[in-house]
Amino acid sequence: MKAPVAADIRAIFNAQDRAEADALLKRTMQKYETAAPKLSAWLEESLPEGLTVFAFPEPHRRLLRTTNGVERVNREVKRRTQVASIFPNEASCLRLVSALLMEISDDWQADKA
Repeated sequence: MKAPVAADIRAIFNAQDRAEADALLKRTMQKYETAAPKLSAWLEESLPEGLTVFAFPEPHRRLLRTTNGVERVNREVKRRTQVASIFPNEASCLRLVSALLMEISDDWQADKA
C-alpha cells in the first residue's frame, strides 16, 4: 500500500488550491477508511496542518513544500563559515550568518515575489 498512499498524498499537495486539496484529502480518507482505519485517522489529524502552505502564493508553495531550500541555506552557511574558520567570539559568527541569511532572504523575495 506504500506506493498508492504516497501517490494519493502527493496528489493532495499538488492540488491547484486549498479547496481541491481538501476535497482530495476527504476522498483519500474515505478510500482508506475500511482497509486502513489508522491511516485514515492519521490523514484526518495530520494533513490539514500541512495544507496551510496553500495560503502562500503559487511560486512560494513549490519552494516551501520541500526541504531543498533549507538544505541549500545550510550548505551555504557552512561554506561561508568554513572560510572564516576561526571566529574571535560568538557575536562575530552571528553577524556573518545573519548577514548571509538576510542576503538570501532579499534574493528570494526579489526573484520569487
